[in-house]
Amino acid sequence: MDNTTAIEGVLAKVGPRLKRLRAERGLTLATLTEATGISTSTLSRLESGQRRPSLELLLPIAQAYQVPLEELVGAPEVGDPRIRPTARRLNGMTVLPLTRQPGSPQAFKMIIPPDRPRSEQQTHEGYEWLYVLSGRLRLLLAERDLVLRAGEAAEFDTRLPHWFGSADDQPVEVLVLFGPQGERMHVRAKPKA
Repeated sequence: MDNTTAIEGVLAKVGPRLKRLRAERGLTLATLTEATGISTSTLSRLESGQRRPSLELLLPIAQAYQVPLEELVGAPEVGDPRIRPTARRLNGMTVLPLTRQPGSPQAFKMIIPPDRPRSEQQTHEGYEWLYVLSGRLRLLLAERDLVLRAGEAAEFDTRLPHWFGSADDQPVEVLVLFGPQGERMHVRAKPKA
C-alpha cells in the first residue's frame, strides 16, 4: 500500500468516527455547531464523508469533545519505540548507540575498561556532554585533569583538547551526548547549598 492510499484510508474513517463520537455524547449537529462555530451542513458532510476533513475543522471539534486530535483522526500506530543497540568496539571502549536517526544530538552509552591506554588529547568539531553512570571517569580537558564520579556530568566544546578514560582499576560507564558545534545540551541542576 503506497502512502497516498494509506492517507486516504485514514481520512475515510474520520467521518464515521465523528458521527459515532457525537452519538455517544448524545449531541445534535446544532449543539456541535454552537460549540465549534462550524455550520451544521459542514458537520453533516464531514460525518457522511462528503467533505474532506482538515485541520481547521478537526481542531475545534476535538476541543469541543475534549479529546486529542489523534482520537478523531485515528492516526496509525507508530513503530516499535524500543532501541536495540548493537555494541561495537571503538578505541578500546564498548560503544552502544542510543539514537537511531542521523542528525543531532547523538546519544551513546560507553563502557570504558580500566586498561584503556591514555592517548593524545583529541580535538574535533562539536559539543559533548558526559554523565557518569558508574565508576570514576578521568577527563583531561586542555590543561585540566578532572575525576568525575557516578552522578556527575560535564559538558565542553570538543575543539578543546580532550581525552577520557577510567580513573582507577575499575571500568566506567558513561552516557555521552554529542552535537554539532554550538549545540549545547544544557544540564539544569540545583546549585549546591
